[in-house]
Amino acid sequence: MGRSRMGPVLAEMLEAIEGIERHTVRKSLIEFERDWLLRLGVQRALEIISEASRHIPDDVLTAEPEVPWKNIRGIGNILRHEYHKIADDVIWVVVTENILPLKAAVKAIQQRIGEEG
Repeated sequence: MGRSRMGPVLAEMLEAIEGIERHTVRKSLIEFERDWLLRLGVQRALEIISEASRHIPDDVLTAEPEVPWKNIRGIGNILRHEYHKIADDVIWVVVTENILPLKAAVKAIQQRIGEEG
């Protein structure tokens, strides 16, 4: 994928990340577990992030080593095919611990690509 075509992919990732942030802010795991629509929305947003990350070249991702890209790429398949095995608390850890570093990494990649273009 050319660097210029990564722009829309990164924007899609950022939109999903910000959607997760907006709808989970000031929520607890218990509130998350009790809200069926929120759980499905977060799971879908994570699928979008996972799929989008597959379209970014490895050399671009390795510049942001603090993000577990392999896990992000893999979570989409797990959510699509093994959703019955995914515990809410596992997803909640992703939401509370991984979303902020991921957002920072996506923004850093956007900036680098903007500077190159």
